[in-house]
Amino acid sequence: MRNDGERLRFIKPQEPRLVLEPPASDDWLHEIKYDGFRVQLILDWAGARAFTKNGHDWSKRFWPVVNAAEKLPAKAFIIDGEMIAPEADGRPNFHQMHARMTWNAELLAFVAFDILHKDGQDLRPLPAIERKAILWDLVKPADGIIQYSQHVEGGGAAFYEAAGKMGLEGIVSKRRGSPYRSGDSDAWVKTKCWDVDELDLLGVKREAGKQTEGLFARDGKYVGKAVIATGRAIKERLWQRIEGDRTAQPAGVPTAEADGDVEWVKPGITARVRHLRGEAKLRHASVQDFREE
Repeated sequence: MRNDGERLRFIKPQEPRLVLEPPASDDWLHEIKYDGFRVQLILDWAGARAFTKNGHDWSKRFWPVVNAAEKLPAKAFIIDGEMIAPEADGRPNFHQMHARMTWNAELLAFVAFDILHKDGQDLRPLPAIERKAILWDLVKPADGIIQYSQHVEGGGAAFYEAAGKMGLEGIVSKRRGSPYRSGDSDAWVKTKCWDVDELDLLGVKREAGKQTEGLFARDGKYVGKAVIATGRAIKERLWQRIEGDRTAQPAGVPTAEADGDVEWVKPGITARVRHLRGEAKLRHASVQDFREE
């Protein structure tokens, strides 16, 4: 039945805080952290729409998912989830997102992980575990393009380890009894997996009372800083190399990143750098070792 009243409005999403280890308590649900675009699906009397996490209407870009949302067994809902570009094995490929949005939107998928509203009822005050049960009942008839985010209760460390071995970006943990609250919240936390990459050293920043940092590039493009936390012998070998091979600041390093005294070095030194997976720039990064060409 058509209702010409006010349409359901976008709700600012709840955001997880970054932590370096998953919660140990059994009071938490753990889900895969999907690498895509955060999207809110809204269905009301006038049809379905898809909004980005900032409230922009991207329904036309995600039209196959929007069409599928209108076939779910409800008259109205607000679902929180992630739009992904899944590979054949189901793992998300973020690098394919823009191409599929432009040319093959039917190859996108929406992974639903929370529900805020259903058929006139505000579900946000309910515990997370109850909201997930309602979400499952709504989404389970869906076929492929709309999926349900499975979870485990407790066992966060084992779940996190498995996510790392599968090459996933990380996990999101949620207090099982928590309500849905817009904005930053410690009831949701994300734990990202780690990568170790070979990166090119551009320069070293040494300041009294602070950790020594290296500035690094990948394939000629600046990617950020990493703490040089290697042993004394490796550091001394690096200092000797820097003293003899100083050079001018390379192009492409943002001025704000190069503030203070940076000793720029000639090409030829690479480092094994451990950093959080799925970040555009190095984050919580540390140098494991150096190699000279």
